[in-house]
Amino acid sequence: MAIPLAYNLRNLSARKVSTVLTALGIGLVSWVFIFTLALAGGFQSALQATGSPTNAIVIRNGSTAELTSIVARDAAASIESQPEIARAPDGTPLATHELVVLWNLKRKNGTPANVVVRGVTAKSVALRPKIHLVEGRMFRPGLEEVVVGKLAQARIAHCALGDRIKLAGRQWSIVGVFDAQGTAFDSEIWGDVELFMPVFDRPVYQSVTLRLDEPSHFGALRKRLEADPRMSVQVKHEDEFYAAQSATLAALLRGLGLFVTLVMALGAIFGALNTMYAAVGSRTKEIGTLLALGFSRGSILTSFLIESVLLATLGGLLGSLMTLPVNGITTSTMNFASFSEIAFRFQVTPSMLLSGMIFAAVMGALGGFFPSRKAARRVIVEALREA
Repeated sequence: MAIPLAYNLRNLSARKVSTVLTALGIGLVSWVFIFTLALAGGFQSALQATGSPTNAIVIRNGSTAELTSIVARDAAASIESQPEIARAPDGTPLATHELVVLWNLKRKNGTPANVVVRGVTAKSVALRPKIHLVEGRMFRPGLEEVVVGKLAQARIAHCALGDRIKLAGRQWSIVGVFDAQGTAFDSEIWGDVELFMPVFDRPVYQSVTLRLDEPSHFGALRKRLEADPRMSVQVKHEDEFYAAQSATLAALLRGLGLFVTLVMALGAIFGALNTMYAAVGSRTKEIGTLLALGFSRGSILTSFLIESVLLATLGGLLGSLMTLPVNGITTSTMNFASFSEIAFRFQVTPSMLLSGMIFAAVMGALGGFFPSRKAARRVIVEALREA
């Protein structure tokens, strides 16, 4: 025979102070756990969403990022002439060759930041349908004009529309602001690749990005280009390329967050232990009465364990509610793959909230098991005598 759930709810409400304090402690641990997942998930999502599965990117063999890649002009021209590349409305290949450099700029708070400055062509925007201008216009080739990503504009000084920014000893006019929907491009500054190359003293490109006419043609294109000894390149799906860049840092963030969470969880578990031991000690007569009424020791153990889990679940709910306000907040970190700053938004997803609730319930089960076992082992006569 099971003990009614109403019994546990009544006991939790009767001990308001200890219930609230224990739930709050577990809630804070749950908040840290979800916060860490949201931080790592937001960073990973920003890079994973940067690439398109219909695009391929070509970089130097052995490179893990565009920054360390070299693609010569003649190699880029050869790559862009491949038959598997889709065609633009004007009949030209839907491909772009780009330059990537890091430039140290000041954030709005005065601290330095490495910002990606990307030299692009007219096809670059066409290959990235998520990008669209929200202010101003696109830069004009051959002129000292640039456009900036929305998140870069929000964090980097002198990046408003109409401002002038100093790059490579020259003043560049900001003529447009683009929104890349939270992808890594939102943290970049774009300008004319053919003008950037002499200004930054870079005689080669870093990458070639292209749209496949058919996804099934990727294998043939990859095999042909990677087998050409004159090029020494590797071909990857664009989305997989950017996703790989996020894996290391995302795992590090989750690992550090989990370590901190586990340390805090120990304190929360001891708090649950103390609360439940106090509950067992103050309810000796009730336990004896339940045993005298015929409730089994297993039912008593289960009832107290459920009470502990309910208490922890309440804490998990509090932690989830406290995490909701950080959803969508913009922050930034160093992208280890490119050593540049990347801005991204925290992402609190339903699965993260569920994970936080489950984590809290596990803490409650661990903290309530031994007090529940103690309650179930009470002897009827001794329990009634002690009362």
